Amino acid sequence: MNKNTGQGGVFTLFKGVPLSFILVALFLLQIFLAVGLTVYLSIHNGQKAVNQVASELRREVANRVEQNLQTYLSTPRQVLRSNQNIIDMGLLKIENLVTWEPYLIEQLKIFPDALGLMVSNEQQEHLAVEKLNDRQFLLRKASKSTGYDLYTYRIDHQGQRTQLPEVIKNYDARSRPDYQTAVTAKKFSFSQIFTPLSEPTLLISASQPIYNSQGQLLGVNSTLTHLSEIGDLLQNIKVGKSGQIFIIERSGLLVASSTTEEPFRLQNGKPIRLAASQSRNSFTQATAKYLATKFSSFDQIQSLQQLDFSFDGKRQFLEVRPLKGEPNVNWLIVVAVPEADFMGQVDRNTQTIIFLSLGALGLATILGIVTARWITQSILYFSTATKDLANFTNGEDSVVKVQGIKELEVLGESFNEMAQQLRKTFTALTNKNEELELQVKQRTQELQQETQERINSERKLGQHNRVLAELANHKAVFEGNLETAFKVITEKAANALEVERVGVWLFNSDALLYETLRGRQAQGKTYGGLHQRTKLQCISLYERSKQRHSAGLERNLADYPIYFQVLAASHTITVTDTRTDPRVQELWNELLEPNNIVSLIDTELWVEGEVVGTVLYEQIGIKRTWELSEQNFVSSIAEFVVLTLEVCDRKRAESALREAKEVAEMANRAKSTFLKNISYELKTPLNSILEITESLQNKVYGSGSEEQQQSLNMLESSGKNLLELINQILDLTDIESSKIELQLATTSIRGLCDSSLSFVKHLAFQKNIHLNLQIPEELEPIQVDERRIRQVFINLLTNAIKFTKEGGKVWIEVQPNSTNKYIFFSVVDTGIGMLSDDLFKLFQPFMQVENSSTRRSTGSGLGLVMVQKIVELHGGTVHAESQLGKGSRFTVKLPWKRAGEWEVGKVGPPLGIRGNGELELITADFNEGEVHNDSSQSDV
Repeated sequence: MNKNTGQGGVFTLFKGVPLSFILVALFLLQIFLAVGLTVYLSIHNGQKAVNQVASELRREVANRVEQNLQTYLSTPRQVLRSNQNIIDMGLLKIENLVTWEPYLIEQLKIFPDALGLMVSNEQQEHLAVEKLNDRQFLLRKASKSTGYDLYTYRIDHQGQRTQLPEVIKNYDARSRPDYQTAVTAKKFSFSQIFTPLSEPTLLISASQPIYNSQGQLLGVNSTLTHLSEIGDLLQNIKVGKSGQIFIIERSGLLVASSTTEEPFRLQNGKPIRLAASQSRNSFTQATAKYLATKFSSFDQIQSLQQLDFSFDGKRQFLEVRPLKGEPNVNWLIVVAVPEADFMGQVDRNTQTIIFLSLGALGLATILGIVTARWITQSILYFSTATKDLANFTNGEDSVVKVQGIKELEVLGESFNEMAQQLRKTFTALTNKNEELELQVKQRTQELQQETQERINSERKLGQHNRVLAELANHKAVFEGNLETAFKVITEKAANALEVERVGVWLFNSDALLYETLRGRQAQGKTYGGLHQRTKLQCISLYERSKQRHSAGLERNLADYPIYFQVLAASHTITVTDTRTDPRVQELWNELLEPNNIVSLIDTELWVEGEVVGTVLYEQIGIKRTWELSEQNFVSSIAEFVVLTLEVCDRKRAESALREAKEVAEMANRAKSTFLKNISYELKTPLNSILEITESLQNKVYGSGSEEQQQSLNMLESSGKNLLELINQILDLTDIESSKIELQLATTSIRGLCDSSLSFVKHLAFQKNIHLNLQIPEELEPIQVDERRIRQVFINLLTNAIKFTKEGGKVWIEVQPNSTNKYIFFSVVDTGIGMLSDDLFKLFQPFMQVENSSTRRSTGSGLGLVMVQKIVELHGGTVHAESQLGKGSRFTVKLPWKRAGEWEVGKVGPPLGIRGNGELELITADFNEGEVHNDSSQSDV
């Protein structure tokens, strides 16, 4: 029967806890509540005050930095505005820069922050004065008097000039970035920050365009300013004890810092801009990385941001403010202050409170312990006896005797009765545990044995898989090299199965094996029939202990008829004990017993449904039961042997195909020789006919009638057309016979296109056709045979002009691919076009696309064939696209590598086909010659 003491609810939490602990805990709980609340309110109020102070300090520092930057950046504006006023008053004229020199020098003395002043006009004149020190200046001048070459002079404190050897030919300041920036902005603007080559520093320039009263651009006035002084300004601003200020661009590059670190690093003596996230100052680096993580892009920071983050386990206050008010100056002001700079006094107050609290807590603990001892002294003995009850192994009966407290006396009697029952129960459980431990031990041994067997099986399976993978990638197997492949297969199989000998045996090596390898089995005949398998010959035998390969052993049908019969009827012969297995008894006395072969496994080789041989595995010394995984492995090895035989057969077939190809190539060369000889025989009388015709036209033999002159003109025209046809046939014959050797040279791409357009300019002029070149700026040269490629472009341009109506357009587009490995030249026209079904005829010799618009056009049908052959000799391709009535596009794709990186003279892949067999499409826009291209354009 259960008796409830009436202490439930919250008192159940103290179940099992000593009374002395409970009494002490109650005293401590009161102190913890009072002290904890006091400490929490103190720290919370201190933290709140620190946050307010830090926020005000960050804002004040950022305001001072912003004011100083605006004051610093206003100097270039003041200089340029004063120059504008001088020009407006007529005291200086930008059309005459001679009078500007002393004025610019005086301005550099007045404005010490300015590093240099420059002025350029639209007449290509340029004048720049740079400050070397307080007494020396550097003058750069380009004008009509210098032939528009830029000369550099050093000016000493006495105003004497010393010309320096540096001269830049045909200098045009109008192409400078600061000039172009001012002209584009049409107002005062700053440039991007840049690093000069002359000294390790950061510079920024400001430019002001100068216009006359009619709004016409006269020139540009610019200043050059150091940014190192911004770092000096930041170092003069104190931010707490260890706070920092730095300025970054939206790209993350460092502009200036309040530390001594430079915003750049030197690489090979040249200054390289430094990103804030790569700063050598760990605080600056951590702040930049936090901002990069907080914002996916610095461009998202468009307003004041007050943040905090953790660095070295300590809180840091951060303020980021965009700098506004100046054009092209898109900087971020970053102020970072450690929380520790403000928390010094707060932490000391907190420590005082904590020490007082710990003192009160210690005093309360001592009082609790004294009180608990006074109350629990009478039950300590009972507690000790209760602990002894848990130890039944001492063999002694624990009897508890308690006197003086009635409740404890009753509890002691109950305890003694319970101890007797527990000892009896404990004895029974001990005996049962001994029995269970013995059973568990036996089962554990069985599981360990099963686990070890499984591990061994998995190890063998893994080893088999590795061997099969190595054979699958072995070169000799897939090249059909029988000798090498069989040696590799037998050696790896022996090591994987851990058997002594592995051999490859084939039937009748002198006759049947040879015919099997060559694949010359007669139609309707098979290798079936035991009479055809009279002998097994060992092609490759590997002995594992000796690590030796051998061959030449033979087994005859007459000696072992039962064994040969079993081979013909089975796929695999698995023998555990060769002494008792009837299938190999014939082999025991002569072969197996002398070599101590006690187990073997034999797998047949099947080619086209016929057994051509076997792979034999022989175990020496100890009998072996062949596992299923090992039987599967030897079957896979047999498949590799068969694969090697089949590859050898395929190699022989490929050799026959190569011989047939060589015969065809010889016939093609004979055809080319015949055409070339016939062409030379035709050219000799044809040249004579043209010379006589020219003499008759020049009236060497007397004047003729008008009808005779017309006939002579027709005769000359027909002769020249025939001569051109013969020359094209000769060129085509040379290309097909590989007698043309390309004369490769470094060639300008723009020059190649310009010369090609110039050659057909007279043809376009006759039909009022507009020629155009669309090409990116500053393309690197290309290694080609310039004369041959120019011939390609001229042929394509001539065709385009021929099939374009008067007033149309013909242009060349040049566009590299994304990897710069290839470059594309497209000849585009707005001509008559053609049907897509006719495109396949374009590159066939003597073929012309005929329709109502092209029947009147002349041509041999060899021009595009020559184009394709020449391009393919360069390792490129030609692709044609057209739409009827809208125009055509012919695209030449050429390798764009440096010399030596691609082989010349070899025909490339088929037209319009990539190396992987996929069709290569080049898109075109035929809307009246409209081309979407950001590259530069030039008219011819």
